[in-house]
Order: sequence, then C-alpha cells, then structure tokens
Amino acid sequence: MLLQIVGLIAGLLALVWSADKFVLGASATARILGVSTLVIGILVVGIGTSAPEMLVSAIAAFQGQAGLSVGNALGSNITNIGLILGITALVAPLEVRSKILFREIPLLILVMIGGWFLLRDGELNLVDGSILLVGFALVILRQLWEAKHGIDDPLAGEFEESLEKDLTLGKALFWLALGFAVLLISARVMVWAAVDIAQALGVSELVIGLTIVAIGTSLPELAASVAAVRKNEHDIALGNVLGSNLFNLLGVMALPGVISPGKVDAAVLSRDYPIMIGLSVMLFIVAYSFKGSRRIERWEGGLLTALYFSYLGLLVYTA
Repeated sequence: MLLQIVGLIAGLLALVWSADKFVLGASATARILGVSTLVIGILVVGIGTSAPEMLVSAIAAFQGQAGLSVGNALGSNITNIGLILGITALVAPLEVRSKILFREIPLLILVMIGGWFLLRDGELNLVDGSILLVGFALVILRQLWEAKHGIDDPLAGEFEESLEKDLTLGKALFWLALGFAVLLISARVMVWAAVDIAQALGVSELVIGLTIVAIGTSLPELAASVAAVRKNEHDIALGNVLGSNLFNLLGVMALPGVISPGKVDAAVLSRDYPIMIGLSVMLFIVAYSFKGSRRIERWEGGLLTALYFSYLGLLVYTA
C-alpha cells in the first residue's frame, strides 16, 4: 500500500498546484478577452476552484466508484465550511460586506434541501443527475446576472485587486492548458490511490471520498481563502466557499447520477447530508450575525473547526 500512499500524496500536491495554475490562466485569459471583473471572480474562479472535485468525481463515476463521487461532493462541502472557513476565520475574523454573498447563503441552503429530496429514495439516477445539471446551469445564469448588476458591490473591488494583470494572452493560455492537463492526471492518480487504500483498509469508498479525497480537493479553496483574508479580501474568502459548495452540489453530485446511476449509501442521508445542512445553517446564522455585526469571529471559526473534527471522529467511529 506504500505505492498508493505515495501516489495519493503526490496526487494531492499536484492537484493543488495545477488548480492554482488553471485558475490563474483562466482568470487572466478572461480578463484579457474583456470579461468583467465580477464575472471572472464569481464564475471563472468559482468553477476553477471546483475543477478538482469535478474531475475526481467524473473519473470515479466512469470507473464505477459512484460512492467516491458522492462522498467527494458532500465531503468537500462539509470540509469547506467546517475546516476551510473555520481555519480562515481563525487566521482573521471575516467581515462580510457583499450583498451578493448574503443572497448566496439562503440559495445554498435551498439547493441542499432540493438535493435531499432527490436522494431520499436512496438512489441517484439519470433523472436526478439531469435535474441537478439543469440547476447548475440556472445558477450559472443567475451568477452572470448578479455579476452584470453588481458593479458597485464590494466584491468587485476585491476581485479587481486580486487579479493577475501582468500575464500576456500566450502565457495565460499556457498556464490554462498546463494546469488542466496536470489537474486531469493528478485527479486520475488520486482516484486510483484512494480506491486501493479504501480496499486495503476495508472501509467504503464513500468514507474515503468524505475524508481524504474531500480534503485534498478542497485544498485549493483553503489556499485561496487564507490568501484572500491575509490581503483583507474577506468577501472573496467567503465567496470561494459558497461558490464551491453550490457547484459541488449541482455540478459535482450530478456526475455520478448521469455517468453511473445507482443506489446511494444509507449513511449519506442519515449522517452526512444532515451534518452538511446543519453546518450551512450555522454559517447562515453566523454570517447574518443576528448579534448585530456581520462578522465571523475567531471563536466562531474555532467552533466550525471543532465541529468538523468531531465529524471526522464520527466517521472513524461509524466506519
């Protein structure tokens, strides 16, 4: 199993590096071609940071490991809120200013509830996957509309500051192509290593997807969010998490339904999905801050992180 562990670590490192270069190339290319800053920040970067989850889930589904795909989608969402956002808030309290983001959190919860209704029969079939993909397209259209009508939103200024402005079109396309190629190879290596490790340890592919793979594919969001908050770009830090979670639920979770329809592990509905919804509702309460200030404080970040590690403990116990 040593070869698989080395492959998993190498795949994780390559995945993080390639996702960063892919986003760099995509955002720089879009900027040079005249795409608006908000569209780049909300849509291009959002899809780019979710590319690891999409590729890993697609490859796993094509190989018949639908449990790994579903686990990756749900586990990434739980990781994004509990671990990524928690650690980011521990680095610096997050002050949420963007009106766009305030509208995204209720939408995320509604999408989660809709996804639960699709899965409650214990199956993720072609119809379910198609419905999720339609929802994915509608969310993209909505985000394009938000970007067009949110010029004065604080999020636009933060994205403008964060964009790379020194790349030529040739260099941007180079990083875009290289990032995608390495992303594809590293995702394939990760799926191979994760499946073999799951079989060697005697645990389900779902659990591996919820833990090792989910953490690995969420590392680009962690890097982006921590870097953003260190530059005082708080809305970008939260936006990375919200955008990624929406794309995971609609785009990533649709893939096993469309590519490899089948049964869903009962633990998804009894354990993982309720925890994901619970963390999202907690994020809603914290971000809207009915206590008076729209800040995610350090102690709240610590609480999110503690809840995430408690969830990992639950997985170890139940596995």
